[in-house]
Amino acid sequence: MADLLGDMRRTHHCNQLGLEDVGLEVVLMGWVQRRRDHGGVIFVDLRDREGLTQVVFNPDVHAEPHAKAHVLRSEFVIGVRGRVTARPEGMVNANLATGAIEVMVSELRILNPADNPPFLIEENLEVTEAIRLKNRHLDLRRPKLQKNIILRHKAGAAVRQYLNGNGFLDIETPFLTRSTPEGARDYLVPSRVNPGQFYALPQSPQLFKQLLMVSGFDRYYQIVRCFRDEDLRADRQPEFTQIDLEMSFIGEEDIMALSEGLIAYAFQEVLGITIPLPLPRLTYAEAMDRYGLDKPDIRFGMELKEISDIVKDSGFKVFADVVRKGGIVKALNAKGCVEMSRKEIDDLTQFVAVYKAKGLAWIKVREDGWQSPIAKFFTDEEKARLAERIEMQAGDLIFFMADQPKIANEALGQLRNHLGQKLKLIDPQAFKFTWVTHFPMFEWDETEKRHEALHHPFTAPLEADYHLLESDPTAVRSRAYDLVLNGFEVGGGSIRIHDMELQSRVFKILGMDQATYEGKFGFLLDALKSGAPPHGGLAFGFDRLVMLMCRESSIRDVIAFPKTQKAACLLTGAPSDPAQAQLDELSLRIKATAKV
Repeated sequence: MADLLGDMRRTHHCNQLGLEDVGLEVVLMGWVQRRRDHGGVIFVDLRDREGLTQVVFNPDVHAEPHAKAHVLRSEFVIGVRGRVTARPEGMVNANLATGAIEVMVSELRILNPADNPPFLIEENLEVTEAIRLKNRHLDLRRPKLQKNIILRHKAGAAVRQYLNGNGFLDIETPFLTRSTPEGARDYLVPSRVNPGQFYALPQSPQLFKQLLMVSGFDRYYQIVRCFRDEDLRADRQPEFTQIDLEMSFIGEEDIMALSEGLIAYAFQEVLGITIPLPLPRLTYAEAMDRYGLDKPDIRFGMELKEISDIVKDSGFKVFADVVRKGGIVKALNAKGCVEMSRKEIDDLTQFVAVYKAKGLAWIKVREDGWQSPIAKFFTDEEKARLAERIEMQAGDLIFFMADQPKIANEALGQLRNHLGQKLKLIDPQAFKFTWVTHFPMFEWDETEKRHEALHHPFTAPLEADYHLLESDPTAVRSRAYDLVLNGFEVGGGSIRIHDMELQSRVFKILGMDQATYEGKFGFLLDALKSGAPPHGGLAFGFDRLVMLMCRESSIRDVIAFPKTQKAACLLTGAPSDPAQAQLDELSLRIKATAKV
């Protein structure tokens, strides 16, 4: 069979050639970015994943390839042979790596023509994301996305190199496993050989990596695919990748130090950026008090201030009643924003309503006094204390939130982030990490009327709080820790429970009787009884971490073939209807539902 390429084999990528290569005969291959006909001389920008090179078809130098070049259009796949020449004076493109040279073509091979693409393969597209995802194979030709995917590869390689060098073993764990619904919904997979029974795709390799510690492997990692059937956001996907690791005979300090080293190594190797170590730390209580959120963005100030103690006996009944009912009142100082319009304030009130806030009180601090509907309700002493606590100065705009702690903190914390963006207080080039530690072990689920594990039920409580496990579970702090970058949780983990009796106590607090937890987790309890070492670990959200390294706002831009926010693949049409023969083979019947 004849070889389409013949004796034409690529010698260079499209960003490699420079003035030092002038006179060299080269072969380039790629896609036509654009074609320009200037008075008979045809110029083509040839593109591959590495960059662009201008190739020239001059009829006075080589007539045959020039004649063939007239049919070239965007996205034709071609190969060219030619000689590198310096661009004429005044024609150098300083913005292009190969902008000082061009290739005078002596041979052209059209390897594949192409239909007109539905959008141009260039940046700053004026096209919907749905069209981009439907034509993802074309979207991925854009240099920006290719750079993102290449950076992702480099980050993964750096992670493996670091962990391999620190005594970790890359061990695979099963994708078809048992459903243990504690948190997000599982994706279920029907078993053909066991009719009526189902596997679950793993939300995490959590239990298997603990079992590997019990098995004596000491240090494990995977860059592994995980699955969660949950509602999606810009930084979530139904199938996602995490850097999963576990270590034996360690404590929190060991894991955090190793994780910091991993992050610093990856940022240096991939981006050439030095991350100062050690990273700062906040307890969960400190994060909530100062920022209102357990994943604070510390790239800017504007910290929250609690004023419950000052306003609990004030004449402003709304504040006083909230405090009396166990709520809190917090303030946020938007420095220099005194001239913000009433409409802008109303818009911010609508913004916090999304987080279940019932309202947003405010005070404008002017040279001649406070301007606010609520100013008249405070005594001079209360005003003085508020001014000192909130650090009020003329020109400031103060926002107040009064509600139950969870709502007040989240609403005001999200408002802080929103104002940080709106007021351009955030350096978009900065990378600011912080650890958040000592999370609550449990939270109360009002719907289920039972306690739930804030992280997962295998997290160990602080030993100092063991005595509170049964008497006051919500007061128990855990040995959990999250790594936060620019307001995003990029990693989370904990020291695990390695004692069977303690694990059983935790299951009982979560409302499981012995038969239930032994039925679900009997294999884990048996392992813990067989001599389990103290162990713990952490998982980094690899997609989210790469998204931030690429300075993107959506993880869909760092995943080759992502799903939409409805968990659909527009490129392949997944999910799709199964054939009846498949359903019969799996002993399944689909319940009829109305399609909207």
